[in-house]
Parts: sequence; C-alpha cells; structure tokens
Amino acid sequence: MKLKNIFFIAMLALVATVIYYSWSGGQTEKEYLDQIQKDRKDKDEFMHTSDQSPFGEERKNFKSLNYFAPVVKYKINASLHHIRDKQMILLPASDGKERKYLPYAYAEFELDKEHCKLLILEIVDDPQNNGMLFLAFADATSASETYGAGRYLEVKKVRGASSILLDFNQAYNPYCAYSEKYSCPLPPRENILKVAIRAGEKKYHE
Repeated sequence: MKLKNIFFIAMLALVATVIYYSWSGGQTEKEYLDQIQKDRKDKDEFMHTSDQSPFGEERKNFKSLNYFAPVVKYKINASLHHIRDKQMILLPASDGKERKYLPYAYAEFELDKEHCKLLILEIVDDPQNNGMLFLAFADATSASETYGAGRYLEVKKVRGASSILLDFNQAYNPYCAYSEKYSCPLPPRENILKVAIRAGEKKYHE
C-alpha cells in the first residue's frame, strides 16, 4: 500500500474518532448507557425522598418511573435553523392557562426514514432558566405508551451553533403527568411527530 493511501486512511480514522467523541461527549457507548441508567436511578431517589417531589406526601409509596430501554439511535445530532423574525407565541397549558414563549429555532433530523422538524422555544418569563430552551413534543406513542399530553427535553442554548443534540433517551414527563395540581405547557402543533419515539420516560399511570 502506498504511503499516500496509508496517510489518507489514517486521516479518515482520525476524523471519524473526533466526530464520534464530539457526538458522545467523550463517552463510549457503554459509558453513555450506564450514565442513562444512573440518571434514572437518581431521579427515582429524588421522587421518593425529596420535599420537592411532585408526588408530595404520596412519595413514600413511590416505587419507580417507567422507561424505555435506552437505545443509542435516539441520541440525535439535529441541524439547527435559527428563526429571525421572532414573534411571541402562546402555548395552552394543562390547566387551561397560557404561557408565553419566543421562537428560537427549528431542529431537523431523520428518524426511521421520517423527516422530523421540532420548534425550540425560548423561555421569557423565568429569569432562572440558566440558558435553557424549551422543547415539548408528542409522537406516535403519545397516549398509548407515553404521556398523552407530550414529553419534554432539556436543551441548552449554544450561541452560533448550527446543530443541536437531542437525546430522546432523556425525554421526561412534565409534573402534571403525576399530579393535577401542576400546570404544564402542551407541545406546539408543529411538534406533534408522526414517528414513534420509543425512548425516554413512559406513562406513569396505566
């Protein structure tokens, strides 16, 4: 094999390694899956013991939340398309009230041969959001396997980014999935996906 070809193959391997570790945060697949399980165990502990648990006094009877087994394909690096002409929108909440948000960007990706597009919103009425964005979605599992009013994803704002990590293994239920005393914004209409996202948290109440 020519030296030039060996160099080319080595460079491809290096680029692949950089992309992989950039995507995974420096974790191996096993480390990533182990971290998901640890996060879930920690959340169960919070739900069972914390005064801030949405289960309130009933938390002593809490056992565990329900989840899909984590699958790496649901950790998606989506393209990010920023919205320039921003106008405030109102989302209805579970208690009939409305919440104000500012459109931030669209995240686009392919999943199971389906093109998906999700609207990501900026939180405008919470100064303590620490640069977090709001992403609520529903999918083909909603109301059957997962909470009918949709689920949320934690998304952090990165200025100037052209892509964004959507880890659906971390998708979680809003607190109104556990108790009617909470008010939870519903997903915007464009965030109701046709594809089934069998990742993250399932329904708590059967």
